[in-house]
Parts: sequence; structure tokens; C-alpha cells
Amino acid sequence: MDTSEVNAYIGEKIRNLRNRNGLTQQELADRTELTKGFISQVERGQVSASIVTLFDIIECLGSTPAEFFRQEEEKVVFSEDEYFEKIDEAGNSRQWIVPSAQKYQMEPMLVVLQPHSELEEDKPHTGEEFGYLISGKLSLHLGEKVYPVRAGESFYYRAEQTHRISNPGNRPARLIWISSPPEF
Repeated sequence: MDTSEVNAYIGEKIRNLRNRNGLTQQELADRTELTKGFISQVERGQVSASIVTLFDIIECLGSTPAEFFRQEEEKVVFSEDEYFEKIDEAGNSRQWIVPSAQKYQMEPMLVVLQPHSELEEDKPHTGEEFGYLISGKLSLHLGEKVYPVRAGESFYYRAEQTHRISNPGNRPARLIWISSPPEF
């Protein structure tokens, strides 16, 4: 790689990371005490930033030099042996089906809710939640309202009120549940 290729590579990675963080060039410039024009030139590979300046930009984007320069390709497909599973005392299962999902915008889970049981109530928080019921039936409790959900149906809501799910049926309920942003 020659210097222009290195500059283009670094610039593209900075632009992608800035966009992933939802920042404008001006916002990044303000955080780094650089000019918007300089940030633009770095992103287009037109100038080289000093090591100190580059590390400052990377830090302001919430990354580290080691993460930024890592060459491995981001994992896209995950297998069942990589899932993390938590089973409560009632036998309800939650599988986090994307390892380290907290670094992404969504946290998908496969949930199995045993007959006549429920998951603990979730307090209001920022974000949104989506579910698709694969089999069984559910009751979705949002604040004071209860919504029946049958197999093949989905639900979507802003998590601004207390919420939980319960299984009123005689068979386990299986669903895909996605939270955004991930819970930590």
C-alpha cells in the first residue's frame, strides 16, 4: 500500500465510524478541536493526520487504535454454539443469538416462555422492541393494557412504559425478540 492508499483506507474507516456513531463532520471537528474542513480532507484521503491527531479522532469516535486497525472481517453469521443462554427457575429460556450484540444497534434474542409463566416486568427505558411469535401464544402487557399475540403475529412498541410478556397457554411459546438499543 502506498501513502495515498493508506490515507484513503484510514479516511474511509473514519467516515464509516463517524456515520455509525451518528455524528456530522462538524460534530466530530468540535469534539477533536479540529476544523470541519480538515476532517473532510482526512475522510477523503487527501491529507494525513499525525499519529496524535489520528488517535484523538479515533478516541472521540469511541474506539481504540487496536479496534480501529484490526484487519479481521466483522462476523456476520453466528452458530448456535456461540449463543449465550440464560434459563430462569421457571424454565424460561433467553438466548442471545448475536454474541456481543451490545456493540450493535439491535439485540436479538430467541425466547422460550413456559406455559402459564411470565418474564419479569421491564421498567420504562429509551428504545424500541419488536417480537415475532414463532409458536404458542402470548399476552403482551404494555402499561395497563394487555394485547393477545398468536403464532405468526408480531408486535412492536416504544419501551416508554412498563412492559412484560406472559404465556397464558398450555404449550411453550417461542419468539424472536429484538431490543434497540441493546440492554447492558
